[in-house]
Amino acid sequence: MTDENPVSRPRSALFALLLFGCATAPLPKRALELNDAGAEALAEGDLETAAARLSVALEYSPRFVEALVNLGLVECQRGNFARARQLLLRARRLNPDVAQPHHALGVLAERVRRPDLASEDYLEALRVDPGFAASRANLGRLQFDAGQLDAASLTFRKLMEVAPDRAEGYIGLAETLTRLGRTDEADSVTRLAFDKFPDAPGAVLLAGRARLHRAEYEAARALFARLTGRADDFGAAALAWLAATELAERRFADAETNARRALSLLPDDALACHVLSAALAALGKPGAAAWAERAQRLGAP
Repeated sequence: MTDENPVSRPRSALFALLLFGCATAPLPKRALELNDAGAEALAEGDLETAAARLSVALEYSPRFVEALVNLGLVECQRGNFARARQLLLRARRLNPDVAQPHHALGVLAERVRRPDLASEDYLEALRVDPGFAASRANLGRLQFDAGQLDAASLTFRKLMEVAPDRAEGYIGLAETLTRLGRTDEADSVTRLAFDKFPDAPGAVLLAGRARLHRAEYEAARALFARLTGRADDFGAAALAWLAATELAERRFADAETNARRALSLLPDDALACHVLSAALAALGKPGAAAWAERAQRLGAP
């Protein structure tokens, strides 16, 4: 689910990868420094450097739980899932009374497409530390994806309480209330999210969608345009919603262009497929039926 939207597409931020930069037990200073540097490299996507730094940190202190978890996340990012699990289980055995190893095992379970196991790991992390926001955000997203909307609503409300300075709880709750058909409540939470986090991509998307729902097309386009320069899933989602706005305005050529741009970033975006189908049909161009079928397969309404 990250400081971005934990529920709906975009999903580039769905794994709240936990990076550690400190430890509570006395450890060699150099081990701590290397763990900090390794966490920084991991955050920047430099997996080779991260692995080297974290490995040396563990040479200084083989029982350094934070470094074990960070190295496990490196291996998870590399796709070395068996090695990642080995490292994370060792970290959990060394200290089962901290949330981080449980959370990281949840991240790994999601990577191997076992959301059921991931939910158990996130719940275990929360049993250890109810204030551990990353696990609560990911748990809420998984509940949302599974259609467990009442549970997701409660999880996101709790997240807002334990982490009021993070956007995920507000965004997740607004998405969940929308899915539940509680539109007025969703709009209220959306306004709150955008007021508190005006630069959070998920909050910007929510605000734009609310404007579109109210047929405030110019305002909606302005909000979506803030994100269309991004080369990630948020950028794809913004382009898809911009295309939907243009479709509502009967600007069919523009809708086609932006739907195709969205699909170039995220080929399985159901909304973009739906808009492209409708735009092509309106323009009398071929391919509308094929795109409509694809949109339906992907779950577009």
